[in-house]
Amino acid sequence: MGDIIFLLVLLGLTFLTGTFIEKRHFENIKKREIALIKRPIINFGAKTWHTNRKIKKVELVTGEVVISGDYFKNFVASLKNIFGGRLTTFESILDRGRREALLRMREKARGANFIINARIESVMLNETYNAQESVPQCAIIAYGTAITYE
Repeated sequence: MGDIIFLLVLLGLTFLTGTFIEKRHFENIKKREIALIKRPIINFGAKTWHTNRKIKKVELVTGEVVISGDYFKNFVASLKNIFGGRLTTFESILDRGRREALLRMREKARGANFIINARIESVMLNETYNAQESVPQCAIIAYGTAITYE
């Protein structure tokens, strides 16, 4: 009986702390996205791009983040794995990671007029390192070419 109570208390604590940390991170992301709203990211389908403006600087900019869930989300996902279906508990983690990587890339491109050909890549670290007993971790990188006009 004591083990079950300990498990429930532990799950409750991880749920509360994970929820608090996640909400705080989403608020921080939203503030930074609003601050960078005028710095566009443009993806071109065409092979060529022309402009009459003189380009001052072209550089590769990246934004990397490694993000993981908490033990509560891992527990809920384990239960869902039994029955199947969407793992919505991890969707918010991937959303946070993707948005954070894009923000870090945009922040590194300060002074640039815009970023072209932005791409996002991700990898699950647990699958890479065979860590079956740990909390799922995801590495996400966003990269693109920052263009600065004279």
